[in-house]
Amino acid sequence: MEEPVVTSVTYDKNQAKLSIVNVPDRPGVAAKVFTALAKQNINVDMIIQSSATEKRNDISFTVTKTELKKALTILKKIGKELNAGGVIYDDKIAKVSIIGVGMKSHPGVASKMFTVLAKKNVNIEMISTSEIKISCVIKENYVKKAVRTLHKSFGLGQG
Repeated sequence: MEEPVVTSVTYDKNQAKLSIVNVPDRPGVAAKVFTALAKQNINVDMIIQSSATEKRNDISFTVTKTELKKALTILKKIGKELNAGGVIYDDKIAKVSIIGVGMKSHPGVASKMFTVLAKKNVNIEMISTSEIKISCVIKENYVKKAVRTLHKSFGLGQG
């Protein structure tokens, strides 16, 4: 009997997203940002850096809501040092993930997850993947709908 591709759906509403926008695209910028956060014992979860446009880009990441204020202070300071375009944040987000060892040998799992969320009008703000997990940042008020729909779509019951 074959093991299911996706074995669970999880969520975390204790998340906040921060972005430092319009930073110079040069070596060391990401190191400066994340070293400063690490020195203050701030654990960073998902990280996304946009592709450079006119030698500048955006870096977004998530932290727990309890770390938001401290991370925001650090990011604003670094933003000034780097002559960034600004710092923005959103504490009304959540992370929804599908997990399963079978995903690494089954193409189309990410496509199915994204399609399921799109059909329910759930916008994906960030995506992170590994061999056994796909995580999406969405607006917090869509978590119940997203989890319920993903459970059903991947044959895991109602969730």
